[in-house]
Amino acid sequence: MLASPQSVSIILVEDDDGHATLVERNLRRAGLSNGFQRFKDGQEALDHFHTQDPCPGGPGAACVVLLDIKMPRVDGIEVLRQLKANPKTAPLPVIMLTTTDDPREIDRCYQLGCNVYITKPVEYDAFIEAIRRLGFFLQVVKLPPNGGTGKPA
Repeated sequence: MLASPQSVSIILVEDDDGHATLVERNLRRAGLSNGFQRFKDGQEALDHFHTQDPCPGGPGAACVVLLDIKMPRVDGIEVLRQLKANPKTAPLPVIMLTTTDDPREIDRCYQLGCNVYITKPVEYDAFIEAIRRLGFFLQVVKLPPNGGTGKPA
């Protein structure tokens, strides 16, 4: 059984408070009423994924990880590498959401298993529009419960 958009939790790993606020606000404006959990750096995210069920929200919940690359302590590339190397978290859909548009970084993220790579535009209005489009996408995408493990949380 696939999760409905309302039961999809968003896990945002973003060190910039302003970007995090804009992402959450504009995903909600796009119609997402999902659970929303934020980690301010890669180490916080890894601590969560290593000690708890990956998807908050209880049995049947699904989640998607929005992951920045340039962060303190542990960067997004390393978080992605560890998520995809761990059988418990490997099925989680990961969307890289970053200002980095270097083709080598993009290629590296796809090689490590990211599902989608989105470059955050620097210009404010373009950034807002990109997040709104992501919100519309997340409303229609079908995600398996519990990160694809099929097991209750």
